[in-house]
Amino acid sequence: MMRVAAAVLVLAALAGCTAGPAADRVAIGTWNMEWLIAPDTFDALAGRCLGEGRRARGSDRVIPCNLVPRARWDDAELARLREFAAALPLDVIALQEVDGEEAARLVFTTHDFCFTQRRHVQNVGFAIRRGIPHRCNEDYRALGLADDDVRWGADLTLYPGSSNEMRLLAVHLKSGCNRDPLEERRRDCHVLQDQVPVLEDWIDRRARARERFIVIGDFNRRFDREGRVARNERGKTIAMWPEIDDGDPAGADLVNAGERHGMLSCLPGSQPRWPIDYIVLGSRLAPALVPGSFRVWPYPDRSRWPDHCLISVELQLEARHGL
Repeated sequence: MMRVAAAVLVLAALAGCTAGPAADRVAIGTWNMEWLIAPDTFDALAGRCLGEGRRARGSDRVIPCNLVPRARWDDAELARLREFAAALPLDVIALQEVDGEEAARLVFTTHDFCFTQRRHVQNVGFAIRRGIPHRCNEDYRALGLADDDVRWGADLTLYPGSSNEMRLLAVHLKSGCNRDPLEERRRDCHVLQDQVPVLEDWIDRRARARERFIVIGDFNRRFDREGRVARNERGKTIAMWPEIDDGDPAGADLVNAGERHGMLSCLPGSQPRWPIDYIVLGSRLAPALVPGSFRVWPYPDRSRWPDHCLISVELQLEARHGL
């Protein structure tokens, strides 16, 4: 297992951050961890899994039968993830597809957590390095929509009450419509289309309050496939990015931190793919983005790893916090 940590430390050294980010910076990432569930919990759920064609509701603690046993993380794999995570010079990581704090603690052993409180095994949250001032806000349940069977948003405030205060919303939006127009009649597209104005409302409220904010996580949407037109002639949303990045109200202009990076690849030998995970900054926080700090963290070998890349950025803080 030592080769995992050694490989990450070498990569960090090449990136100029062997001892972690500078004291006047904060490093923030996002990582979809692919059904991270404690092994004993997974085994219990496997015995009553959902067959093909059945759909879990938001309050159900169930997994699809087609995940058994391939999605189970065993102890050796968790140890490998733990070593990889321990070597990362990141302060805050937005997490998706995690069965809450208990499962996250199997990988992140020196962190505090803010997780949504859904009973479902897929939750959204944050791992925060201990010592960083923060406040866990109420879950953004509205992202679950009327049926409440889609993942909620995790709402976090960093450095509350200071000049560096910023609000973060971690999301994992509806899958299954990452490249088609949102007006497609498939249920997946309809659900994602309904989530867009809810997401935009959170952004607009932060902008009106003149807050500095980030929306981060798995948007399940390829922004490269979208045009510049947000709505069709009937006023229905057909594209996510131009809808949320409409600059109305003032401060709602958004910056996709990884836009210039293009396609991503993190598993050795794998083909690059267009991203669906993003770190999006509001215009009042965007000037704090450290130029060139957007990073994709490669996995050190071809063992089993989560099926999403871990990405991160660094933000320049205005003052030290005595951490």
